[in-house]
This record gives sequence, structure tokens and C-alpha cells, in this order.
Amino acid sequence: MGKIGIDDKILNKPGRLTPAERAVIMTHPQISASILKNVKLDKDVRETILHHHERYDGKGYPDHKKGDENSIETYIVGVADAYDAMTSNRPYCGKMPIEQVVGILEEESGKQFHPKVVSAFLEVLRDKGEIQ
Repeated sequence: MGKIGIDDKILNKPGRLTPAERAVIMTHPQISASILKNVKLDKDVRETILHHHERYDGKGYPDHKKGDENSIETYIVGVADAYDAMTSNRPYCGKMPIEQVVGILEEESGKQFHPKVVSAFLEVLRDKGEIQ
């Protein structure tokens, strides 16, 4: 949602972002929080929206929270968002093969992503027959 506050020239740029453009993109969680500030939402939902780009290892944004400093719901949205980004065609890159996406999720488990969330997410994909 917060990406509606980001210039289309940055959002639709076909190549790599400059550091300045990346800094602009990284403001989208705060833009989302600002848009929703007057909407009646549970505090936990607001926190999930604001922190969905936090990483399990603390290298995410906007607050560099790590581990149990974020809710499991925040990590669920983070994995779902990353999966969507990797399996969708974007102006800056095409969608990845599912095998590559699974490999990234497994490799980043315990780093970018909460390991329990990755495990559960992959189990759901297996149950749906999307991966083996």
C-alpha cells in the first residue's frame, strides 16, 4: 500500500536502483502506516504492516528489529511478500522458477526469514502440490 506514495519512475525502473532510490523504496512501510493512522486497526496489525521488511537477523527495516522483537505474523507477511515478489514479473526482473524461490527461502531461513515460518510455508506449498 505504501508504494502508492513512491514515484512511478522508481517503482517501474527496469534496472537496479541507486542507493538513493533504494532509500526511497524503503520508506514504503512508514507511508503505509501513515495512510492507515486514522483507520481503526488493531495495534498488532499496524505493527505487522510497519515491520514486514524486518529480517530475522535484524538487518531489515525500518527499525532493524530481530528474532522475537517481531511477531510471528510479521514474519509470515514478510515471507508471503518475498514469495510474491520472487514469483511475479516485475519491471526490474522476471519471475523466478519455483525451484529457485524455494532455494532462496531455504538459504535465507534463519537469516532474512524466521525458520519456523519458512518451514510452515514450504509445507503448505508441498501440501498444495506446488513443490515436492
